[in-house]
Amino acid sequence: MRTRATTRAGQYAALLAYLAFLSFPFLWLLSTAFKPPRELGSLHPTWIPEHPTLANFRQAFDEQPLLRSALNSLLVALAAALIAVCLATPMAYVMARRRTRLARAASGWVVVSQAFPFVLVIIPLFLVLRSLRLIDSQAGLVMVYVVWALPFALWLLTGYVRAVPVELEEAAAVDGAGRLRTLVSVTAPLLAPGIAATALFAFVTAWNEFFFALVLLKTPEKQTLPVVLTRFIGAEGVADLGPLAAAAVLATLPSLVFFALVQRRIAGGMLAGAVKS
Repeated sequence: MRTRATTRAGQYAALLAYLAFLSFPFLWLLSTAFKPPRELGSLHPTWIPEHPTLANFRQAFDEQPLLRSALNSLLVALAAALIAVCLATPMAYVMARRRTRLARAASGWVVVSQAFPFVLVIIPLFLVLRSLRLIDSQAGLVMVYVVWALPFALWLLTGYVRAVPVELEEAAAVDGAGRLRTLVSVTAPLLAPGIAATALFAFVTAWNEFFFALVLLKTPEKQTLPVVLTRFIGAEGVADLGPLAAAAVLATLPSLVFFALVQRRIAGGMLAGAVKS
């Protein structure tokens, strides 16, 4: 009994240490956002600002169009997440249920595609988008994000589909349900955690992506938030820490809100799957 209690205490301690490790960058960023210039240049920085101020947030909004760029990022990320989920869900179902050569080849493509770095594909991608007249277009950027997120989304959803027992679909068929009714009423609710996790991955990937947005979007009014954040760094590489930290804090909020909303769906879907199976 004592050994079990000691083991559990060690697990909780490790979990708290891991949470502290993950939260440290955000907490330090939040502290920096509220510090005045004098404290930012101090040789002995403190966790809690001695004289907290909102001047950094006002300066950030005055210097750069944060709301417009945040709206651009939100539209692009939501569109990419929605399209990626709509494409990946039926494809993952076919790959998981039909063990054909084509399905195995698609699984191999999923694994291999993750090894390609961004720099390797940017030139051919730029040429393709230019031929389609999608350079400096948010639609073209959404297309890139969907293609980039699709392999991992397929891999993730395929595992969820394989975890759904085939016997449930067979039982529904015996009860007289057609293929479409079975997929909608039986399989889809059990895939809710996977669909939510895939949507979260696609959204966060598109929201935080910088390289493709920098290369493909040239008009300032169309640029996304990660690109606009680089404007707080001067020509000599010196960053305006206060406004940059304030803008970065604002840039993290949509991801946290989206995660909070999707996290409930993931937990609820997992519970529903446990009951139905």
